[in-house]
Amino acid sequence: MPRRTLKRWLPDPTKLKESKSLKFVGHLLHEPGLWHLNRKSVAKAFFLGLFMAMMPIPIQIIVTVFVAIWLNANMPISISLVWLTNPLTMPAVFYFNYVVGNWLLGAESKLERFELSIEWITSQINAIFWPLLTGSIVTGIICGGIGYFAISGFWHWHVRRNWRRRSLRRAKIQD
Repeated sequence: MPRRTLKRWLPDPTKLKESKSLKFVGHLLHEPGLWHLNRKSVAKAFFLGLFMAMMPIPIQIIVTVFVAIWLNANMPISISLVWLTNPLTMPAVFYFNYVVGNWLLGAESKLERFELSIEWITSQINAIFWPLLTGSIVTGIICGGIGYFAISGFWHWHVRRNWRRRSLRRAKIQD
């Protein structure tokens, strides 16, 4: 069952509630919906985590925590999915988002070269901001939507399959 598998991978809610780094949200972490593993909270967490992973903001996890609280989405899954854009994958993902943004805006790329440094990014922010933001939002919505519907559909399929298996076992026992 997906729930059992997810419980093995996710951290213990009591340990996270006691974590010093999460004290800033304090009492909000005691909301049971943030820790439940049901179809709705996990599907919302997939949408949120995948959407926020595509956003080019430096505080993705903090924003994800507050939005997960607001949406009552599973917080550990949301935070885990944000790490899809880690320091190794971030340049490729954000460059892809930039290319998508340029294509959507019908603009030509104004970049002659790409350099992964704070100085280069701050000097080029006017040229890359709108295409990157547009591409990130669109890519985030698409990836989040795919994640939401895939998890929701998988959850439905898995529950129906288990229900049929139990029904067949009961029918065999009764015969």
